[in-house]
Amino acid sequence: MSGKKQGRPRHVPQRTCVACRQKMDKRQLTRVVRTEDEGLVVDFSGKRAGRGAYLCSRPDCWDRALHTTLLDKALKGTIPAEEKAVLTTHRPPATKSAMA
Repeated sequence: MSGKKQGRPRHVPQRTCVACRQKMDKRQLTRVVRTEDEGLVVDFSGKRAGRGAYLCSRPDCWDRALHTTLLDKALKGTIPAEEKAVLTTHRPPATKSAMA
């Protein structure tokens, strides 16, 4: 015997992208939070207080979420266009294979 305990594998939280509805590890997704005082912000820590929604790293998912009512529904409130426009700076760039 090696003397080491065989423990359970560590739990990896799963979340769903609001645009493509694909489940992924929480750390692979970007969390967008609607806060009381700051409005819509990107939560890099994943721990900010407020209603959150997750987006994957596909640019088309970000476009779909920002140009439809998906974020409004996920965050349970109307998001002004100005606040959605701020999120475009965090949109992942299109890959070369997606452009061709």
